[in-house]
Amino acid sequence: MSTSAANNEYAAAAEAIAALDEGTKVAVVSGASSGIGEATARTLAEQGFHVVVGARRFERVSALAEEIGGTAAPLDVTNTDQVAALAEALGRVDVLVNNAGGAKGQSSIMDADIEQWRWMWETNVLGTLHMLRALMPKLIASGDGLVVTITSVAALEAYDNGSGYTTAKTAESVLHRTLRGEFLGEPVRFTEIVPGLVETEFSLVRFEGDAEKAAKPYQGLQPLVAEDVAEVVGFVASRPAHVNLDRIDIKPRAQHSAQRAYRE
Repeated sequence: MSTSAANNEYAAAAEAIAALDEGTKVAVVSGASSGIGEATARTLAEQGFHVVVGARRFERVSALAEEIGGTAAPLDVTNTDQVAALAEALGRVDVLVNNAGGAKGQSSIMDADIEQWRWMWETNVLGTLHMLRALMPKLIASGDGLVVTITSVAALEAYDNGSGYTTAKTAESVLHRTLRGEFLGEPVRFTEIVPGLVETEFSLVRFEGDAEKAAKPYQGLQPLVAEDVAEVVGFVASRPAHVNLDRIDIKPRAQHSAQRAYRE
């Protein structure tokens, strides 16, 4: 999308938010074009939030926004100009769901593809940082802000041939947890959600569209689906202002850890 076309969409988003009834709460979900982000947007909309859905694939979030009565925005979280333009367009933000992220490749440290590492760190870590820095003033101004960051069991343990993703998710997790102390006393809550195996487009992205490789992590067990995680986000968002759920781990019953699962 060209810069001028994106600017038109931000202007439209600003108008949509300005036209909301007073008291309507606004949730922003990054990476909302599929998977957990899309399911989360649907869940929050059902709870009465006006949901701003952002993603690189604007055509997808545009269709989603129309379906749920929300607002779509072009959003590459690694693009600071886009993040700033989105923040400027939003007069109010009550909830931020940092969902944009992902993995690329699966190799040893010695065989690491530096460009894959760079993409994972820029998307998972710096992308989350950009969103937080841009929207935190509005979250605080709401009087009851909530930041939900979707990390991964990869943030909890190292495993062979996954260090690009595990290090990025660990850094994102530490970034999120640091906020809890730095903003202590402010009217904003912070929840980290740590999913295990969730069958979405995640593996397809990781293995560059190789469907056979992408299916292997889910074989022999019943994985989570995006809606399972979205329901947890909805639960967090519905808690009273004085309740902070610091971290929620969610895995399939058959999964013990990142490396251990029961498969039939």
